[in-house]
Amino acid sequence: MRNLRTVITAALVIALSSLGLGAASAAGSAAKPCTGTTGTAASATRAAAQPVTVWLAGDSTMADPGSARCPVGWGSQFDALFNADVTVRNRAVGGRSIQTWLYEGNVSSTKGSDGECRLTSTAYSARWQAMLNAGAGMKAGDYLFIQFGINDSSSTCPRHVGPARYRQLMTTMVQAALARGAHPVLLTPVAALTCSGGTATKNRGFVNETFAVGSSTRAPVVDLQSLSVSLYNSLRFCPHNGDYGSGPVGAFFCNDHTHFETYGAQRIAGLVAGDVRRQNLPLAGSLR
Repeated sequence: MRNLRTVITAALVIALSSLGLGAASAAGSAAKPCTGTTGTAASATRAAAQPVTVWLAGDSTMADPGSARCPVGWGSQFDALFNADVTVRNRAVGGRSIQTWLYEGNVSSTKGSDGECRLTSTAYSARWQAMLNAGAGMKAGDYLFIQFGINDSSSTCPRHVGPARYRQLMTTMVQAALARGAHPVLLTPVAALTCSGGTATKNRGFVNETFAVGSSTRAPVVDLQSLSVSLYNSLRFCPHNGDYGSGPVGAFFCNDHTHFETYGAQRIAGLVAGDVRRQNLPLAGSLR
């Protein structure tokens, strides 16, 4: 009998021990994090940023250079300021107002009763149509930088654009970008160098119109006229004797105090990038 009790007791101890180990093992398994799920979430968090295209629309002060050394538009120097996630596509063209850029070849040399240059066709230019293309044009997450307002101030057609028409056309471009999920950024026209004694002064129009469109569409505005004038003053370009081909001014400008040498274009591009960062636009995260 004593031997029987010993055998039963031993069996119970073994059984209880097995249960305890199983419970401990189950508890340990429950306490462990699910490493597979956590790893997947971390991988998603670290996913590479989607490529972004920055589209530029403007005039010669923004445009890529031709075969001559000068002018060099600031847009040609913009790509170098970004990391590999960003591609800049510069569609600025010299001599264009916002209307002749949008309606290349379809703006007549005569004004209508409203004082605006008549359109012979409402067909958009090939460059704008390409940017609107669903397959190869602006896509969600892209940016559209718009800078006009220099040639637009001409009193004669085809370049002349009135204030109301300017707002209308800029708004059209902004809305087209927004409809595609892209981010429009407006710029006031970059200043030429004009001096009043020892001070560089503002000399561009369509500033109020640009800010008005920014306000009505909630598009950010880079006040490039003010930024460029402040830069000219910090570099002490004034007073000036009118010789734009030599010295610090000659290294910055072509011999016309309006267009830029490569160095000047780089400095203006830096102003734009700096304001993108100052305004904390999402694009700033891709600046070098």
